[in-house]
Amino acid sequence: MTQVTLEHIRAAHERIAGKVERTPTVLSQSLSEGLGVPVHLKLEQRQTTGSFKLRGASNAVASLSTAEKARGVVAASTGNHGRALAHAAKLEGMRAVICMSRLVPENKLDEIRRLGAEVRIIGNSQDDAQQEVDRLVAQEGLVMLPPFDHPDIVAGQGTLGLEMIEQVPDAALVLVQLSGGGLASGVAAAIKGVSPGTKIIGVSMARGAAMKASLDAGRPVLVEELPTLADSLGGGIGLDNRLTFAMCRDLLDGIVLLSEDEIAAGIRHAYAREREIVEGAGAVGIAALLAGKVRSDGPVVVLLSGRNIDMDAHRRIVCGEAPSLKEHAAGAG
Repeated sequence: MTQVTLEHIRAAHERIAGKVERTPTVLSQSLSEGLGVPVHLKLEQRQTTGSFKLRGASNAVASLSTAEKARGVVAASTGNHGRALAHAAKLEGMRAVICMSRLVPENKLDEIRRLGAEVRIIGNSQDDAQQEVDRLVAQEGLVMLPPFDHPDIVAGQGTLGLEMIEQVPDAALVLVQLSGGGLASGVAAAIKGVSPGTKIIGVSMARGAAMKASLDAGRPVLVEELPTLADSLGGGIGLDNRLTFAMCRDLLDGIVLLSEDEIAAGIRHAYAREREIVEGAGAVGIAALLAGKVRSDGPVVVLLSGRNIDMDAHRRIVCGEAPSLKEHAAGAG
């Protein structure tokens, strides 16, 4: 499969009905006043496992055969995909092994363990963790369900786009998190399939934005994975990327990159003005608006993608005492 289509996403929407929450979209008075057009927040951080990842994981697990379910699943993750896959596997009584690097915050590891999945900490990058995934597939026969470059994952994440355009049918611009591209490509395919004129902007951190570097190069490239407040957006896109690179190249209307200070400002605004707790990755759309890096002549939808942040780190960020990136990556802050 070279593209995930609106038809695939609608099928995923039916498949995961009752397994995920239909999260609300609300108008932000403060951001609307600042931008001069209506700004709506899609509150996906209220999803069952605290992030959008449950959509793709639920669709992928539901699409497995009985024999595949008996083998169990494995994935590399920066945290949220692992938690979502652990949740989806637990509901099916399946074995799940989640492989992660040392950069994943401890609070995310704890939640994955709580859901009954096996956790393997491997190396200092998602690429390192992927090597352990490949070994488990080859030696133990587990089924790999990767965090982004998989048609069932992309289609599941795309259900968010269906909800957004149903809730704000006149949206002129949608801001969506960009990492490996599973979310951005799925959301873009859904929204452009219904509303071709709506622009989709991917938002990421400046430190180690692998998809942006790859699109600039015209092919998937390796990028050093660095500590960042938007830790969920870390990791590469895979040099053998089969799906999301091409979809992001074809469907996104632009990409915005943010500094760590801008991401911290987004977290603070979400809490102080919107009364929402979000992690760094969840705040990047708000941060892009606050930084003046995005303009629109019509209604905007901003995705708040997750809330799985260490609460001590959150407290310090909202108090203007952002923890060091080293502390954040270690889960100490």
